[in-house]
Amino acid sequence: MAVGNIYFPQAVTPLLVTGLEVSPDAAAVAVTATQVGYTAGIVLLVPLGDRIPHRKYLVTLLVLTGLGLLAAGCAPALPPLVAAGALVGLTTVAAQIVGPLAVGLVAADRQGAVIGTLLSGSTGGMLLARTFSGTLGEWLGWRAPYLVAAVLTLLLSLALALTLPATPPTSTVRQPCQALLREPLRLLRTEPELRRSCLYQATVFGGFSAVWTCLALLLTGPAYGLGVETVGLLALVGAATMCCTPIVGRLVDRRGPDPVNLICTLGVLLAAAILAAGTWGGALGLAALTLGTLLLDIAMQSGMVANQARVYAVRPDARSRLNTAYMTCAYLGGSAGSWLGVRAWTRAGWPAVCALVALLAALALARHLLRPRTSGTSDTSVPSEQPTLTPTTTTMSTGPCPPTSPT
Repeated sequence: MAVGNIYFPQAVTPLLVTGLEVSPDAAAVAVTATQVGYTAGIVLLVPLGDRIPHRKYLVTLLVLTGLGLLAAGCAPALPPLVAAGALVGLTTVAAQIVGPLAVGLVAADRQGAVIGTLLSGSTGGMLLARTFSGTLGEWLGWRAPYLVAAVLTLLLSLALALTLPATPPTSTVRQPCQALLREPLRLLRTEPELRRSCLYQATVFGGFSAVWTCLALLLTGPAYGLGVETVGLLALVGAATMCCTPIVGRLVDRRGPDPVNLICTLGVLLAAAILAAGTWGGALGLAALTLGTLLLDIAMQSGMVANQARVYAVRPDARSRLNTAYMTCAYLGGSAGSWLGVRAWTRAGWPAVCALVALLAALALARHLLRPRTSGTSDTSVPSEQPTLTPTTTTMSTGPCPPTSPT
């Protein structure tokens, strides 16, 4: 539900043009506002998941999302719709709160399976959201998807309020909110396992974004001459990852994340080679594109299961802040991949895009092969607590410490 609320507005953009009598560029601002709000929510709200009890925080975010969707569905003009869309994006980071909550409810040997199941739900949200909003919008107008999503989200918040267990905050250290928001950057500096996972996901997601950014240019170009709807049909191939990620999660529980990362990185390299055959055109080229995108989707999503399992194991008391750092790096990698992919396409066409994917995967593979063999969890996880403990004494103190204070 939460992931779908980010993506379903993309399908109603053409309906906004006629419904609100605005230009296509102006209508696209509503979608952009949701994406910008989501990015801000990851940076500003997700770290607070370590401070606020998960049930209370998750239900509050879903209620605010539902109200934002309701306001968007009743918006009389584009500016209120843009503002409501920004609110929806900002608060729909509930999906990033669910992960640390769910992982904290199970034993360590089941966390990979839980992450894989959650990622399967996220994939379903991405794939089904556009179909849901496009079909409903065609029948009942552009307001209907917003209003139906608002009702479903509010019902979900009620269900979770009644069923989720009450859990204490994962972090007992009382820090100012400003310090808590700076924690993801500090964790990136001090936790090598976090940096390694971020590099893996940023490079692989960058290649993934490059492919899907340029795929429409290839399919609608002279090599194939197909319509844009073909890209949407090809994207449905990614539904196979909904079945794969729970299996990969159980494999991570048994073997650890490193072997899974290795297989996924090799899978991306193989996908790049298969995708390169897409330049042939015709039925063989289309078959290569279908197989290559399927393999790339599975490798990227499976690698995310392994990476998140490694990240959550670094420091159980800081999972939300770790997740903020991880997801921010992943999205930055995806944005850079899209930018590089378009430039590779402009200079040398589809083969250059596939070469970019292979290069990014090779960087991840080189980092994986050069890692210290003894690394399982971060070597700095215990010392990294020290900077965090310092504010506790100062925050709980009622005044300056006297010179003879043991502190």
